[in-house]
Amino acid sequence: MSRDDYNVYKGSDGLWRGKRQGAKRAAVTGDTQKEVFNKTRELAKRKESELSIHRGDTGRIREKYSYGNDPDSTEG
Repeated sequence: MSRDDYNVYKGSDGLWRGKRQGAKRAAVTGDTQKEVFNKTRELAKRKESELSIHRGDTGRIREKYSYGNDPDSTEG
């Protein structure tokens, strides 16, 4: 993951957070995953980075989105 990549996760206090990789504080907070995802997605699009959505119950990644940093072509 790049330092410009973002994660959406549920904090121990029950709030959802959108945070840039390596940042000390969340850039976005909110009550619902959808609300935080939509705002964090805009940040990831501007930085042309990746966004990982974590499950609220286990914290495991359930979805990943990539905005502009994909290779031009892949074999296979």
